[in-house]
Amino acid sequence: MIRMMPAALLLSFALTASSRAKLLEHIPLQWRPTSALHLGTTQMTASTVTILPFSDGRDNKEFIGENREDDTPKPVTTPDDVGSFVSKNIRHLFDEAGVKTVDSNGQVTIKGEVKKFFVREESTYKSTVEIHLTVIDQDGKTLWNGLASGDATRFGRSYQAENYYEVLSDAVVNTVSSMLQAIDFQTAMSGHSIGPTS
Repeated sequence: MIRMMPAALLLSFALTASSRAKLLEHIPLQWRPTSALHLGTTQMTASTVTILPFSDGRDNKEFIGENREDDTPKPVTTPDDVGSFVSKNIRHLFDEAGVKTVDSNGQVTIKGEVKKFFVREESTYKSTVEIHLTVIDQDGKTLWNGLASGDATRFGRSYQAENYYEVLSDAVVNTVSSMLQAIDFQTAMSGHSIGPTS
């Protein structure tokens, strides 16, 4: 005998499958900034800058965001290399700011480790990016090292990949803005040591 499955149970299965299908897991990173870059007031006189691919120092390297509007948080993950994504777009922003970047043998070289790259979504999207940076000269001498960070907040429809892309990109833009406006960083970018670094 063929038994019919109750319609309510079928609907429950359909909704569960639909919910699973919509999870933002393993999405590729996309560069979609909406914030403007703010330049420093002091010109950085280094003729060329090499930005090496950053490493990713976060514990869970796939985890880039989370929706916490419901009792059960919904994750946002990516298979992409976050360190490489951040350094690539920081180089793009440096070029936009008029800082000449080169693939290798720059007057100064910037190394970086991504410490935070995350969006927490509740009533708004709130992102934080934090990078530990080291600026060295051509002899390998450390001119400066420290943390650079940026935040961003935006409204948007719930649990949308586009909004995660935009708010993460804006946090990277704001991180670079903070770097370009920091006097110590400007000094190091000019090829001069600021003295003992932390």
